[in-house]
Amino acid sequence: MKKALHSVIFLLFATVLLAQQDPQYTHYMYNMNAVNPAYATGTESVLNVGGLYRTQWVGAVGSPKTMTFFSHIPVSGKIELGVSLISDDIGDGAKKENNFYADVAYVISLKNKKKLAFGIKAGFTSFQTNFNGFRLESGDPSTDLAFAQNINFFKPNIGTGVYYFSDNYYLGLSAPNLLSTNHIEEKNGIHAIGSEKIHTFFTGGYVFRLSGNLKFKPAFMAKYIDGMPVTTDISANFLYNRRFELGAAYRWDDAVSGLMSIGVSPSIRIGYAYDYTLSNLGQFNSGTHEVFILFDLDLLGKGYDKSPRFF
Repeated sequence: MKKALHSVIFLLFATVLLAQQDPQYTHYMYNMNAVNPAYATGTESVLNVGGLYRTQWVGAVGSPKTMTFFSHIPVSGKIELGVSLISDDIGDGAKKENNFYADVAYVISLKNKKKLAFGIKAGFTSFQTNFNGFRLESGDPSTDLAFAQNINFFKPNIGTGVYYFSDNYYLGLSAPNLLSTNHIEEKNGIHAIGSEKIHTFFTGGYVFRLSGNLKFKPAFMAKYIDGMPVTTDISANFLYNRRFELGAAYRWDDAVSGLMSIGVSPSIRIGYAYDYTLSNLGQFNSGTHEVFILFDLDLLGKGYDKSPRFF
């Protein structure tokens, strides 16, 4: 029990130490709603719906599990709307955070089919802890008292972003959570605090057409948090016949990944990624699994010849 408890406590705070307070994704290029409220497709009448599930550091006690649901649609040539739900669980309910957001993006058409979008994200965060049943063996009474007090609160949050894109590339800059919050405040003489920092994301991707049926799709995501080193993800995927996708990714000093997806129909795509941990955490887990499913629904029957998700 003591070893298991130490593992849970370690995972509860490892996200702060490793600059991962917000959930991270290997398939970030297909989960842009969660990162950037200015994400836009410019494909009128096509409703994008998707879900992603990530179980991180499998085999470690209390390892993080993240579920994301998102939906997005252009309602005119200039306005696009989206909603997202992000549920993050660490320690099998010991720490659970749910984020509910609505997005509005305003799209400006530029020369040569390029577009620039500005977005706003607004919603709230539900934060809960459940330490019931924990058996603390520490000799520090203040630590015992801190874990004896469960936390349950709601806080509003807002975010913003910009998104520049054309038919074969995109660049985005965003801060999805602008309001810093304190998860655990000083109370009843207990000095324990977990501060939520602002995360800034810089993302980009390009599509190279290698032949009539083969595309090469490199992408990146850089994340900055005040007081922490910049973390960078890079990926490279090959898309064949607009259906089969295979690639690899590297998260700097943290993990390497294999990625794949398949278009099971013109409107449905499913994918999977496996992360192999390179850091010292690798000796405590057997890797990370991530799956997603995307639906692109043509509501007005106008038809489209490409997926609006990363072209």
